[in-house]
Amino acid sequence: VQLQASGGGLVQEGGSLTLSCAASGRTASLSIMGWFRQAPGKEREYVAAIDWSRGSTYYEDSLRYRFIISRGDAKNTVSLQMNSLKPEDTAIYYCAASPTFREADFRTWGQGTLVTVSS
Repeated sequence: VQLQASGGGLVQEGGSLTLSCAASGRTASLSIMGWFRQAPGKEREYVAAIDWSRGSTYYEDSLRYRFIISRGDAKNTVSLQMNSLKPEDTAIYYCAASPTFREADFRTWGQGTLVTVSS
């Protein structure tokens, strides 16, 4: 499975940005697609995930009211809409795939996309 993330960039505080991830290859066993982020000097954080087939979702509690994960129009694509962005949202965002929502089961990763929120 290959994951291709896109959509990062520079945005002002309070703005919005949407990340996209497309999966290709043998995706049948990896129905959960998620987003993680890692800020400089910090540990990786599990942001959100979605079961592409069922639509069920997971959110990190502090982000669920600002971030929205959704299935894309194309099969095996997901988007992460990020609203009311804050400087502390600055990080490299990674797309990943898993057979479950468990963080430890995300073993297929895409390249990161940098999100920078300026104050």
